[in-house]
This record gives sequence, C-alpha cells and structure tokens, in this order.
Amino acid sequence: MKPEEKQNTVELYFMEARAKLIDIAAFMDRVERDGLTDDFRYIAFKEALKELDTDKRTENVLLSLSDPTDELIPKATTKAACGAWPDKPQ
Repeated sequence: MKPEEKQNTVELYFMEARAKLIDIAAFMDRVERDGLTDDFRYIAFKEALKELDTDKRTENVLLSLSDPTDELIPKATTKAACGAWPDKPQ
C-alpha cells in the first residue's frame, strides 16, 4: 500500500474561506451603514475577530462569544440564542 500524500489545505479550502471572508466584510458594511455598531452582538463579533491572530484562535473565538457564567438560570429569557454574551465586560 502506498502512503497517502499530504493534502494541500490551502488548495482545498481557500475559496471557501475567501467567500466567508467576503460575507463577513459585507455583514460589517451593512451593520455600519445602518448605524448598529453599538449592538452588543456586533461589539462581541469585532472583539472575536481580534482572536484570529492568536495561537488558539478557534478556542479563543468560541470562548469570546460564550456565556462566561457557571450558574444556571431558572428560566430562559428569550426563545432563541443570540450568539454573544450581552453582559461580557469590554
């Protein structure tokens, strides 16, 4: 059996990542054009982007958008997740 050749990750995933990056830029343009930059989710999103330049970027991005508390809440206050923690200190 011949050992498998190492895949070229850039070749395989660059176009997909490029499309996502363009989507992110377009999202940011829309939010800023609509004057919604003070929304806690957008603020958290921009903070999470800073984690892309760290060694543990996936873990750090996830943690930056996650609920940091340990206590359970007695009852959900909304019907859906919002994707960012509203009370996280900036």
